[in-house]
Amino acid sequence: MSMIVRRLSRAATAGLVAAAALTAAAHSAEAADTLGSAAAGQGRYFGTAVAASHLGESDYAATLDREFSSVTPENEMKWDATEPSRGSFTFTSADRIVDHAQSQGMDVRGHTLVWHSQLPSWVSPLGAQDLRTAMNAHINGLMGHYKGEIHSWDVVNEAFQDGGSGARRSSPFQDKLGDGFIEEAFRTARAADPAAKLCYNDYNTDGVNAKSNAVYDMVKDFKSRGVPIDCVGFQSHFNSNSPVPSDYRHNLQRFADLGVDVQITELDIEGSGSAQAADYTKVVEACLAVSRCTGMTVWGVTDKYSWRSGGTPLLFDGDYNEKPAYGAVLSALGGSGGPGDPGDPGDPRDGASCTATYTRTADWSSGYNGQVTITAGAEPISSWTATVTLPAQQSVSSLWNGTPTWSGNVMTVRPSWNGPLAAGASTSFGFTAAKNGSDAAPTVGTCTAS
Repeated sequence: MSMIVRRLSRAATAGLVAAAALTAAAHSAEAADTLGSAAAGQGRYFGTAVAASHLGESDYAATLDREFSSVTPENEMKWDATEPSRGSFTFTSADRIVDHAQSQGMDVRGHTLVWHSQLPSWVSPLGAQDLRTAMNAHINGLMGHYKGEIHSWDVVNEAFQDGGSGARRSSPFQDKLGDGFIEEAFRTARAADPAAKLCYNDYNTDGVNAKSNAVYDMVKDFKSRGVPIDCVGFQSHFNSNSPVPSDYRHNLQRFADLGVDVQITELDIEGSGSAQAADYTKVVEACLAVSRCTGMTVWGVTDKYSWRSGGTPLLFDGDYNEKPAYGAVLSALGGSGGPGDPGDPGDPRDGASCTATYTRTADWSSGYNGQVTITAGAEPISSWTATVTLPAQQSVSSLWNGTPTWSGNVMTVRPSWNGPLAAGASTSFGFTAAKNGSDAAPTVGTCTAS
């Protein structure tokens, strides 16, 4: 896909993403029934790692599209996948993930630009100056291809040693370029895409320890000298030998106090049942307690494809059933138990019914106005809910007489003041949409009355 086409694709979904964010901010107290929509109500994203090879599996794609508002390519943006031979970039698999995310109105985290692992064989033998040139060229090539399309980049990944030393990890970059390679990578990344958030990402830094202290000191130094760093990622891989630390929230907060966002970037917790659910709750509550914790990403959709599948560490089992941990996360985010729960605003009861019909009321070359008319059935109704699915290219810039929430390109509208209707009476809501090259009509789903 050409860069021009990619820009058009991004423009087509930008309005959807913006509308979703604005709605979440305005209606943060409104319960939601998916991970992404519940997190949006808290002003955060809830994402997952995605493998391009699984997108053709219907249950995988359906769960991804329904539940998550952000994606991280699991391996498809790493150096060996994108620049297997020097100066020759390939983006096919990564593009597939980005295109899918854009079609659903999801954000994308870029993972990762500079990492000691999964390097193609040509990188390590390079001399110092040649390696510096190659590192900067890789950053520019990868970020240039996706300029304006990536929410956050893991610029440098796992550059510190485990254990009590707080030292840098031995790698081609550290050994040949020295401590300054991290700063240089961040400065190159800022120039390559000034709009993207630039993150440092690592594991075993979730609590206060020698490793997290070393990262903290680096971030503090960067902020004091104007090195462009916007966020710190905490991978948060937990199990019985490495549980959620008691000072997890405190650690997130001390980094946030340096003036950076914090993100939980690769969350998985081995276990099952109520114990696993309780640990997931601790993580979510810690993020919600830190105002600059902007989102959470679980490292995979389903246990069967997890890199730690034997530990069943994710929110959906191998058959895509919701685990107790899923319900715990949704509850911690303030979400409801699901769209079919008794008492849901859209739960039909007492014979109440309604219909929804669509009319295009104005049309011009780049956009149109649409109107959806809601008509009560044979009995009065106290409220209604209707869904409108827009063609993937189109975006909504404004809506009136209704309150929208978003899941991908599906807009769910509830009344802003015009919910109660007498039997047979009608009301309507309207919206302005940008065509972005598509003149197709949106699809209006079933009207649900209560």
